[in-house]
Amino acid sequence: MRDDERRPSALYGYTLRVSALTAVLGCAVLAGGFAAAWDTFEGIRAYADRNIANEDSYSAYAEDAMPQLARVFFAVTPLLLVVALLAMSALLSAYAVGDGSRSSGEVWRRVRRRLPAAFVVNVLTWSAVGAAELAAYAWGHDAAHDDGAWTDWLLPVALACLGPLLYSRLVVATAETVTGRNPFAALYRSWVLTRRVRSRALGAVVLGTVAAVLFVRLAMYAVAPLVHVVGLGMLRLSDDNVWITGVLVKVLPLGLALLLVPPVLLPAVCARAARLHRRLVEADEPAPAEEARGALR
Repeated sequence: MRDDERRPSALYGYTLRVSALTAVLGCAVLAGGFAAAWDTFEGIRAYADRNIANEDSYSAYAEDAMPQLARVFFAVTPLLLVVALLAMSALLSAYAVGDGSRSSGEVWRRVRRRLPAAFVVNVLTWSAVGAAELAAYAWGHDAAHDDGAWTDWLLPVALACLGPLLYSRLVVATAETVTGRNPFAALYRSWVLTRRVRSRALGAVVLGTVAAVLFVRLAMYAVAPLVHVVGLGMLRLSDDNVWITGVLVKVLPLGLALLLVPPVLLPAVCARAARLHRRLVEADEPAPAEEARGALR
């Protein structure tokens, strides 16, 4: 088998391993969250059953249960974000250094030393993007409830557009970490490299975002039969507790759809980011004739 046939298989074999590990860790975190909230959901069922027996009105989630469920949510969500960012960092780094690797193990050996720096870069990048989108949501929520003029939507729309713009300027920062740069230097280098291709990079990010949203929506419909089976299993496991089962079948379609993103969608995204990085680096390097003229000066 030729080298050019082995390289894609090595990278995709590595991708499948990272995807499988991501799925295991994500499911473990989610299962831990439901285990932590198990007694709370049992209390909710008892509360609802009492009110139904007394023919009283009831709230599906009693006031006493909401703080406990909120604590579980705010404990589980950061862990899931860490798992997602680790997977993205591992894959972006691999496609940046994976050329010439003959096996997935070799890809991992070339990536693992720079993985912490890549992770920090992705944490900083997505923190900036997330802050812009959260600010857009907060301002848009206020504008929707205030019934103000259309000008009140200018700031939320501008903030919403700022997120993709920021990511398009920092998209090759992870690839820069594999060259040995520290996270902050990699972010600055990415900002400098992409200044000449702002519109192209932004267009690629917007196109990738649209593709990801469409893929997740379609995948949520595709996994519906599996969600139904899992819901029936949860009903049996929880002795027909419809409250915990209802939450599970609400979050499971999105969770399963997101688990399909690394093996299906991210290889193309990471490969495109790696190619963009190589082109930008080559374009930024001075030509030999220019180097010679610079030396003569």
